[in-house]
Amino acid sequence: MLAAGSAVGLGNVWRFPYVVGENGGAAFVIVYLAFLALLGFPLLAVELGIGRGANRSLAAALGTLAPARYATIWRRTGSFLAAGCFVLMIYYTDVCGWLLKYAGDYATLSPPVGANSFSELTANWKVCGAFMLAAVAVSTFICLIGVVKGVERVTKWMMLSLLALLVVLAVKSLTLSGASEGLAFYLKPDWAKFMENPLKSVFAAMGQAFFTLSLGIGSMTICASYVGEDHSLVKESLVIIIIDTFVALLAGLVIFPACATYGVEYTSGPGLIFEALPKVFEKMPGGVVWGCVFFMFLALAALTTVIAVFECLIAGIMDVFGLKRVTASLIVGLTVATLSMPCVLWENVLEWEDFAVSQLWLPIGALIQAVFVVNGTFGWGWDKFRAAVSVGRGLKMPSFMKWHYVLVVPVLILIVLVSGFFKD
Repeated sequence: MLAAGSAVGLGNVWRFPYVVGENGGAAFVIVYLAFLALLGFPLLAVELGIGRGANRSLAAALGTLAPARYATIWRRTGSFLAAGCFVLMIYYTDVCGWLLKYAGDYATLSPPVGANSFSELTANWKVCGAFMLAAVAVSTFICLIGVVKGVERVTKWMMLSLLALLVVLAVKSLTLSGASEGLAFYLKPDWAKFMENPLKSVFAAMGQAFFTLSLGIGSMTICASYVGEDHSLVKESLVIIIIDTFVALLAGLVIFPACATYGVEYTSGPGLIFEALPKVFEKMPGGVVWGCVFFMFLALAALTTVIAVFECLIAGIMDVFGLKRVTASLIVGLTVATLSMPCVLWENVLEWEDFAVSQLWLPIGALIQAVFVVNGTFGWGWDKFRAAVSVGRGLKMPSFMKWHYVLVVPVLILIVLVSGFFKD
């Protein structure tokens, strides 16, 4: 659940629906699922394998698994890649704060009203700063309690609540008058629309399959470092991907029927969640209640990711500097809170940090880790990696997958890197 919580976040509910809307509906979803199998699954297995193989966070794991003569350079590389979690949290906690604010507004029967409500919120740095600090404080406290009593217990209940809220929302959305029109767009492939700009749509599907699992900076590595050898990591990878995909696909069942019913464009872009959907709830009978449920669901999705990534940062500091959990937790919380303030004050900072993580850190980190697990000369080596992910009950890593890691995975990662860089 902790690993699934790290994967399930704003990419599933905020990014996925509007990317689907911009790229032809169900036709895009089919291509996305294909790339999830070709790219997402192999890279998730890599991060989990490194974590359980070393029983360390990414900051220390690469140096632990590498041949002794290369240990120092791999340790420094792992620390650099794991630092991407700091950059991710610097702006992710800001967005999490927006969601907490919206959820609170709906819960207190004072929902955002008007076309400019979101821009007014982001312009109010005091309110945004307060809710960002609340997200940081809650996540820090949960991690400070410990892995079992804090992180695992809270994340489990958050994930179960998240899934329950999503199912309730989907059932409600499917009863709306425009549900059939929204479902036709979402579930009936429109290849003509997809082929209007096929390269753009393919790159978008590939990027979404990659980014949805937050691979490359070690958030999954720390989850696997706490896992025993009862279950194979190949099986665990599939379970995490199934949960992550279930949430993304179900989010579409919530959003598209609602958009069709109340005349909101499917292609509303990133503003779909914060600008377009509040208009839906404003028109919907009982909309305040449904808006509260929806933004509570989104806030939980964001918080599970923040908690998992905070745990990754805390474990990394403990591994590298030998500090106790309380000290490491306070360092992470105070550092993220301090460095997040520029995002609260200046919108362009958020955009640049999102670019740095999404288009640079994640793909470069994933590529480095993929090379590390297949090269036995200066890295961990295929045989050791394959054995580590295959231990326990469940599916094993087939031997032929080595060639997929050598020939296909690096090429796809480089395409994601280059296409995303030129796009932004």
